[in-house]
Amino acid sequence: MQPLADALRHPVAFAQTRFARIIETALTDRVLVAEQYVRYLSMQYHLTKGVQEYFYAAAGHGSLRRRPGLRQFLVEFANEEESHYLLAERDITALGKSVLPEPLEVSLWHAYFRSVVHHRPFIRLGAAVVLENISDGAAKDAVSKFFAAPFLSRENTRFIALHRHETAPHGAQVVEVLEAARLTPEEQTDLAKGAWTGAVLYLRMAKWAAEPDYPDF
Repeated sequence: MQPLADALRHPVAFAQTRFARIIETALTDRVLVAEQYVRYLSMQYHLTKGVQEYFYAAAGHGSLRRRPGLRQFLVEFANEEESHYLLAERDITALGKSVLPEPLEVSLWHAYFRSVVHHRPFIRLGAAVVLENISDGAAKDAVSKFFAAPFLSRENTRFIALHRHETAPHGAQVVEVLEAARLTPEEQTDLAKGAWTGAVLYLRMAKWAAEPDYPDF
């Protein structure tokens, strides 16, 4: 395995293991309830709305001028992900519910990554590596259990169906395109920083979604 993938393996594995633990704790002796699912979809709605702006900003950074492959991937990725938040909204509507207000944990995510993406884009790309891989590995069985509730149907699972069964394995693709870009040591440092930061912030969001008694602000 390439050095870059080795450097990212630790934060990704950390995120997967802790993500599985959050789910298993939340589902002790019971299955997913609608309130948790609406919280999860609401979190994803606010997390993914406007997500294309991050990748357009990263693609426009001057360091990608001689990396057309990475730049093209980011633009295409932005275009593909741009409307996904609408699926989360439709799934919530199908349950007869409304999108919940943006939780503090998502606001913290956006506040941090918007502050760095324009001048240190690889921090945000490191977070993308974690997001695209967090449901795999050690978390795979727990995620399957989370979405085994009897109230789920085709009409209210369009968001998770897209993100769990995409024909394009984005987790591996993101790492591969970053490998091909031959990052500098400084960029690799930013990538690792973003992966760790993304893991910590996303795990906070996951706790908010999985635990209905998690405090709201």
